[in-house]
Order: sequence, then C-alpha cells, then structure tokens
Amino acid sequence: MSTAVSIGRQTAAHDRVREVPLFDLTGQRQRLGGRIEARIDEVLKHGQFILGPEVDEVEARLAEFCGARHAIAVSSGRDALTMALMALGVGPGDAVFVPGFTFSATAGAIAPLGADPVFVDVDLKSFNMDPAALDAAIVEVVAEGRLTPRVVMPVDLYGLPADYPAIGEVAARHGMTVLADAAQSFGGAMAGRHVGQLAPISATSFYPTKPLGAYGDGGAIFTEDGDLADAVRQIRTHGRQGSGDEAMRLGMTGRLDTIQAAVLLVKLEGFEAELRHRADAAAAYTEMLSEVVATPALPSSSVSAWALYTIRTPGRDRLKERLDRARIGSGLFYRVPLHRHPALQKWVPEGLTLPVSERLADEVLSLPIHADITEAEIHYVTGQVLAALD
Repeated sequence: MSTAVSIGRQTAAHDRVREVPLFDLTGQRQRLGGRIEARIDEVLKHGQFILGPEVDEVEARLAEFCGARHAIAVSSGRDALTMALMALGVGPGDAVFVPGFTFSATAGAIAPLGADPVFVDVDLKSFNMDPAALDAAIVEVVAEGRLTPRVVMPVDLYGLPADYPAIGEVAARHGMTVLADAAQSFGGAMAGRHVGQLAPISATSFYPTKPLGAYGDGGAIFTEDGDLADAVRQIRTHGRQGSGDEAMRLGMTGRLDTIQAAVLLVKLEGFEAELRHRADAAAAYTEMLSEVVATPALPSSSVSAWALYTIRTPGRDRLKERLDRARIGSGLFYRVPLHRHPALQKWVPEGLTLPVSERLADEVLSLPIHADITEAEIHYVTGQVLAALD
C-alpha cells in the first residue's frame, strides 16, 4: 500500500475494482441484515407500528450516544427543522439566517411557517456559515426594519460541525437562538462535545445514505431544554399532549415509525466503528489528493461524521466526466446556491451576491465514501482523479 493510512477493510489482492458507487449500503446490509430483520420481526409481532417501544428505546440510545438530555425521534430531517422552528415560536415577520451553500430543504423548512430565510455566505475552507458574514447580514436586516431576527440555522455541511462558538457569540449579541441543521453530521463533535450538544436545539436526518441511516425517512431533534422537548413531542403528534385528543398547539404528523426505530437500534450498535472507518477513508483520500485538489479542512478540535468527502477544483466538470467514464460515482453537492433556486427567489434581495457560495457551486465534487469502502476502491478513485488532473 502506497499510503501511510490504512482504512482497515480491504479487497483481496486479485480483485479488480471495476465500479465504485457514490453510496453503497450493500456491505452494511450483509453485515447487519440478520439482526435488522430480527428486530423488524419483533415489531411485526407486537404490532405497535406508531410510537412503539422501539421508538422510546432509540430515543434513549441516541441521547446517550451524543450526551443530549432529550432526543425526540421524528419523521425526517426536514420535518425536524420545521418542528424545531415551531417549538421556538418562529412565524411571520421573523428572519431565520441560513448558509447560502446547502441543500434546499434548509430554506424549505422555514417558508411554510411564514418566516423569511436570509441567506448568508460561507467560509471557503470549511464550507460552513461564515460568522462575520452572519453578523453583517443580521445588522442589515435590523437596519431595514422589516423583519425580526429570531434564529440562526447553521448547517454542518458534509458532516463537519459549523463554528458554533463564533456563531453562538454572534447570535447571543443579537438576542437570537441557534438551531443546528445537523442533517449530515450526527456522530461528529467539536471540542469534546458531540453533535446534539453544540446548539440549544439540533436537528438531524436518518435518510438511508446518512452516516446513521434508516431504511426510509427519519430524523431526530436534540435539546437540553425540557420545555422545548415537550413542545416538539406535542408538535410531532398533531399538537396533542400524551394520549389525549385535545390539540394544545398547532402540530403535524411528524413521528418516526417503529420499524425505522428498530433498524436504527441495530445500526447504532456498530456506529462508532463505522465512523472510524469513514474517518480513515477520508484521511486516505486527503493524503493521496491534497497536492492536486483542495481537500476538506478538518480543524484540530473537530470530528467530522464524513457524510460526504468533498474536494474543490476549477476543473470539476472535466473531472466528473472522467469519473463517470470510469464508473465512479460522484456528486455535485451543491451545484446551485440557495439564492439562485427559482423556488426561493421571493426571499432574495435584488442584487444579492454570495461570492464564496457561488464559487463552491462551480468547484465542489463529492467522492465515494461509506462505511464499507475498501482500500482498493479508494486507490481506484484516487488514481482516476490524479490521471484526470495530470
């Protein structure tokens, strides 16, 4: 092996790699399939398909894993964001500040509440919300006087926690709350604290390709605040409290179903080992590619969940074409910054530019990474990247 980093799982020397998908859950399915099927069978036997005992169990396990006081399992990552905003009382006339470079669901979770998303530029190296740009955006909204700044919603892009100390300081100075969009980062950490503890309230996703993925949609909300947790529990079940049918507040259908909870319980058993494997794979990529492309920054105090391994290169499109021909999966996450999405134009001030977000949209490319990627697959991918950029 030419690198000093070993990712542990290897193919036999005579195996020849012919294809590397961007996401591949087949290895995990082979490792965990029997145990997952057994847990699902238990659900089928007891028949409590909504808020069954596995939901309570997975909430306890999730809270234990990340050290949060409350974990509330919900229907999806986007629903988690919307429910968290509802619990915070966000509504018409409020401004929610989001990074300009992220998936459209971040802004889409705000709009149904009548609040306005405000787009903030990001840092070139971390891909995450730039605290200085955030402060400037808040000052501008305050000066305009049309909206009330209420919530800052940074995104832990690709699995790396945002700069919560700096963002939290800005938010506190303006009397705002931080809601972490941790859809890609569950399993990550910063300064010894896990994702789920880094903001007053956090939302994550269990979409199948996430580091901790279900066999369908799912998500969770984490908080230390008991009142917020109670509000979220009501909101996820039509605003009802306990088993009563009286709506205490406006709510939605936002529960994690019991079968998905059963799947997550099994996957949590080996989650830490999978995170280490992803980290080893990312280190191997960085060692082999750092001289030809901009590889992901990883601050010494941070742990990424490595939901995606994303490089930057001005020759991105040519490189992607080469990888496509080599049957290597790659992703453009994201080729359109939020302020250029047609569906979001009503919230874009005339003349708004986000130069870093716009540059990233032209340069980023995500390479294959998952819990069972092999050393041979990484060498095949990096070989094709090096050949394309030679």
